[in-house]
Amino acid sequence: MLELAVSFLIMINPFAQVLYLKCVIDDLDVKTFSLVYAKASIISLVIYVIFALIGDEIFTRFFKIRFESFKIFGGIIIFAYAFSFIMYGAKSMIQTKENLDDLASEIALPFMVGSGTLYLSILIGRMAGSFSVILSIFFSVIIVNYSLVWLFVFMKDQFRKRQQIVFDKYMGILMRLNGFFMGAIGVHMILDGILYFFK
Repeated sequence: MLELAVSFLIMINPFAQVLYLKCVIDDLDVKTFSLVYAKASIISLVIYVIFALIGDEIFTRFFKIRFESFKIFGGIIIFAYAFSFIMYGAKSMIQTKENLDDLASEIALPFMVGSGTLYLSILIGRMAGSFSVILSIFFSVIIVNYSLVWLFVFMKDQFRKRQQIVFDKYMGILMRLNGFFMGAIGVHMILDGILYFFK
């Protein structure tokens, strides 16, 4: 279960979020960004718990598709996402919007909720069983992720302009390294989904 929680944190990728949200972080003060990101975290938490509890039912009963098909497709998306991390770094950034609620939902999807996190949510739901365990796992992961992002934003706010450039540079390196782990998870999902059909 701890391994899944760590994989989940890697998939959420707090390092990459700081860079991909750079324009938002630069436009908002730390307090406002903290509130917006807290809303995004709550939205993500609700989605994670829903998929952990009824994710299998959503695929098999409502959409009539095998979960392994989603696993293969999700693995392809994660691999492409990780590839862009490694090759292009923080090229794609979202812009600040007037409606901060819209901004919170845009941060949640797709920066915090994606095919990889939904896949892991379903796995956690299968292994954990009880609602309290599921909620505690996701809550702890969200708290750790929020704390890391907030810490990076606070540190960045304290730096001078020259130091911020160096900070962004090393965060970019961390993001690319994290891309390798994400890519490996994506390939594992693809292979796991394909191997299921040969059992």
